[in-house]
Amino acid sequence: MTISADNSRDRARVVAALVRDGNRILLCHRSAGRRWYPDVWDLPGGHVEDTESPRAALVRELREELGITVPLPSGPPMREISADTFEMWIWLVDAWTGVPANAAPDEHDDIRWFGASELPHLQLAHDSYLDMFTEALVGR
Repeated sequence: MTISADNSRDRARVVAALVRDGNRILLCHRSAGRRWYPDVWDLPGGHVEDTESPRAALVRELREELGITVPLPSGPPMREISADTFEMWIWLVDAWTGVPANAAPDEHDDIRWFGASELPHLQLAHDSYLDMFTEALVGR
């Protein structure tokens, strides 16, 4: 599914992972001092560097932020979000090596697993997240 807005040429390229373990998902709480989207729960991920593909960026970002190793995604993203300032590709990740930990405390002040009943009570970074999270947990 693709969610679109303005097709500006100078948008940031961003990747994210919906990390799912059975009936729960892992979210990162963005520190209150962050310039963009402070003090909200978000997916782990980050910017695609000029020399890398979005898939390679996802693998790198999850290693940097959570300390886990994931295989290079082979399929298309589960969701794409296109906005005025960014283009984001989101992949479902349900296999990894390592134990997720907050390996980027300068970016996130907490990481936590959430079940479906907890998600509606969270302040999320993007309006479309709740529906996507519910689909990923219910549609497993």
